[in-house]
Amino acid sequence: MPLSIYRKKPIMFLSALSLTAALSACVPTMPENSEPNVALVHPSDVIDLSYWNITLPTDVNKDGKPDMVTTKDIQSYTHPNFFYVNAQNEVVFTSPNVAVTTANSKNARSELRHMSRGANTKIPTKAPQNNFALASHENANEFAAIGGKMEATLHVDHVAVSSQFPNKPPSYSVVIGQIHAGSSPDKSQGFGYGNEPLKIYYKKFPGHKTGSVFWTYERNLPKADPKRTDIAYPVWGNTWENTQNPGSKGIALGQEFSYTVNVENDIMELTFSAENRETVHYTINLANNVDAYGNVDEQDFENGYAGDYHYFKAGAYNQCNGGTAHPFWGTGCSGSGKWETDFANGDYTQVVFSKLTLSKSSPITQ
Repeated sequence: MPLSIYRKKPIMFLSALSLTAALSACVPTMPENSEPNVALVHPSDVIDLSYWNITLPTDVNKDGKPDMVTTKDIQSYTHPNFFYVNAQNEVVFTSPNVAVTTANSKNARSELRHMSRGANTKIPTKAPQNNFALASHENANEFAAIGGKMEATLHVDHVAVSSQFPNKPPSYSVVIGQIHAGSSPDKSQGFGYGNEPLKIYYKKFPGHKTGSVFWTYERNLPKADPKRTDIAYPVWGNTWENTQNPGSKGIALGQEFSYTVNVENDIMELTFSAENRETVHYTINLANNVDAYGNVDEQDFENGYAGDYHYFKAGAYNQCNGGTAHPFWGTGCSGSGKWETDFANGDYTQVVFSKLTLSKSSPITQ
């Protein structure tokens, strides 16, 4: 399925061989149920990675940027700490609270980015042939796809356990799936800000037996606009500003659940399912300013994300970081930047996927 990814700033491409060799000397002890599987050596043995690359929370070449493994190299790549196959034949994504980050984010990640071009790097990352568009885009037919579908089955095994600001919404959370809009120098039509029409979250407070699953829609506005904020919608449990224990309505660490993100024409349809939980559906038109409850959001851009290009992402995008200055995103979570120490102290997040697929969009069911 030709779908896409946009990289905000160029980062170093590393071959699987060179990156594995450089990191082979630092392998901390994993929990027993998380030990890498020696029979299935590579995550590509479990998930079709023919059109994905991955950004890691490492900086092997010391250029100040996170390492990225290309679509070509990821087919034979594994990382012993951050991206590997466990004994249950699932793909493990792990990211510390404190590590190297991309230029426009405060948070570290072990996260896949979908590349519609596959291994054909002659197609530029920002090119329409490496991205998908909404049907309302004036040049929609030039893109690799109009819409698309991402389906995942996963469980979250760990989130950060300490924060200086536990009441800040991102604390103790991880993003497990996204749609990201691309950034563009030309913002004259109200697009190109690189915002996120979708982020799927899991969040669990220390001391709570269960956590919450929710998703957010970011108003498609300039970064300096105070109205540019993420609107949170509940799935199971609470949304991120609610510190109450979700109890039996939440999802425990290690509890499997699934999501489907289906973008058909201009409509994004979300479906969440888990055993012994009510299946939750949402639909939202991404080409206007009507929210997922059917109400006009007068603070959002009236054309939504209609003129942007988009790409899917999935993995462990840790929302805890060591920063404190930002009034919203500065969570002040613990972390030394040394993996062995941070792993031992629980200063990381871990997400485990048994399924991750992309395909053409399908008709909206609601």
